[in-house]
Amino acid sequence: MIDALRRAALSLALALLGLLGRLPLRFYHALGAFLGRLAYRVSGRYSRRMRSHLRMSSVCKDEAEYERVLRTNIDETGKQGIEFIALWFRPQAQAAALVRSCKGEQEVLDAYREGRGVILLTPHLGCFEVSAMYAAQRFPITVLYRPPRIGWLEALIVAGRGRGNEKLAPANLKGVRALFRALKNGEAIGVLPDQAPGQGEGVWVDFFGRPAYTMTLIGRLWETTRPAVFVAAALRRPRGEGYDIEVQRVEGDLSGEAGARRINLAIEEAVRRCPEQYLWSYNRHKRPRGAPPPPKS
Repeated sequence: MIDALRRAALSLALALLGLLGRLPLRFYHALGAFLGRLAYRVSGRYSRRMRSHLRMSSVCKDEAEYERVLRTNIDETGKQGIEFIALWFRPQAQAAALVRSCKGEQEVLDAYREGRGVILLTPHLGCFEVSAMYAAQRFPITVLYRPPRIGWLEALIVAGRGRGNEKLAPANLKGVRALFRALKNGEAIGVLPDQAPGQGEGVWVDFFGRPAYTMTLIGRLWETTRPAVFVAAALRRPRGEGYDIEVQRVEGDLSGEAGARRINLAIEEAVRRCPEQYLWSYNRHKRPRGAPPPPKS
């Protein structure tokens, strides 16, 4: 009886979200900007973290630029928190069509045809959700995700993301095996490279001049088939007009600590091109439970 009620509630929620997903992207970006400003004013911890991380990154050349980037970032962070409704809950092809341009797309397609696999690194820059959807219109892609602790929320994530050629791999042993298998089959995978890993799954390397516990999974995946690796960032256009994806290849050996450092540098390069849309509120420099302390400077 309880399971039947849960299934009915999930079906109702999906139906409602399906209706909400038809609303234009500009509605969600306007609402997100409002919610971003509200969160900034209400939560002192949130606003202090955003200000501190942006300032300590040194991406702004002076105080005037810092204030400008901060004001924009407050809105952009709010947009990132809500725009998934306009992407997960409309037909995937329609969601992918919100991408208006993709700089570097041909290089990715050429690399995919080589048959060694492709790794798309989608950091917390712009709308990482739409990057995988856009890629899935061109080839199969398996995307790593961290399951939430709330069961019904995971069901929504799977329903929204795991459609068509986009397959989901949970961040556990089973999911990691799925990533390795996809690469060995010459397919593409997607990973959030700037998410803090768990105990024993990372190394301390610099990110914007400060130690950040950085995942080593990407390097281990790279060692399997030597796939082509790209950083892909879907940047928002103004007034909810869609997204422009920018793709940059990451060259060199990506294994071990040196590889993790190379990946962080590639992410930094992408962020410096549009610091307004990076998730500065995310505590990238935190020490995960059980992880060793960061090295002393």
